[in-house]
Amino acid sequence: MGILEVKNVGKRFGGLQALGDVNLSVKENTVHAIIGPNGAGKSTLLNCLVGKLIPDTGSVMFDGQSVLGRKPYEINQMGISRVFQTPEIFGDLSVLENMLIPCFAKRDGAFSLNAITSVPSEKDVLEKAEAMLEEMNMADKRHMHAASMSRGDKRRLEIGMCLSQEPRLLLLDEPTAGMARADTNNTIDLLKEIKEQRDITIAIIEHDMHVVFSLADRITVLAQGTPLVEDDPQNIRGNPKVREAYLGESA
Repeated sequence: MGILEVKNVGKRFGGLQALGDVNLSVKENTVHAIIGPNGAGKSTLLNCLVGKLIPDTGSVMFDGQSVLGRKPYEINQMGISRVFQTPEIFGDLSVLENMLIPCFAKRDGAFSLNAITSVPSEKDVLEKAEAMLEEMNMADKRHMHAASMSRGDKRRLEIGMCLSQEPRLLLLDEPTAGMARADTNNTIDLLKEIKEQRDITIAIIEHDMHVVFSLADRITVLAQGTPLVEDDPQNIRGNPKVREAYLGESA
């Protein structure tokens, strides 16, 4: 049994079968990549995992508990955090203020954004936020306006915000999309460090094969809403069905 078990999941949008009988098992403390051409159903599957969509059929279990029917914040509190394609940060706030928000959420659950104004009296929350910025190598940017940072730094901040909630499963939706190669390589290095230093499982959707083969322990290939093959990276590289369905498109 994996920490994440997807069984016979199906999802339709009108006459379109976006997902059909998807089975997926993500083992604990591994990096599992989900790849496939545009329209393969990757984002639909991810949205089913975090409560944004409810599948028509099948089950999604995290650590033995169903996530179906739970609200996104409840799934987050179970120990699942998601990184979006476009960095989801608060551009009008400073880097430190961004980091304080998930730290308050982790400690208190629901809270008012006005809580940020009481930070001087919230030593434990401030210390946790500062420590996470240190871990993300962003302490020198703590007072920067978040919107003014590069895409790579925005992504680094968002990942740090997710990690501050101490998730057991981190879901990454094309985390290097729109990045220059230098920022992509920095993100790969960051994710490797996170995996080495934390007791965490990572599931990643990604189009960049350099990222996939740099990080993944296991790869599932989706095609037309159903799993085509699941295997180790070295076997995926040479699989003719995979090359025809996906890898050959980027060659």
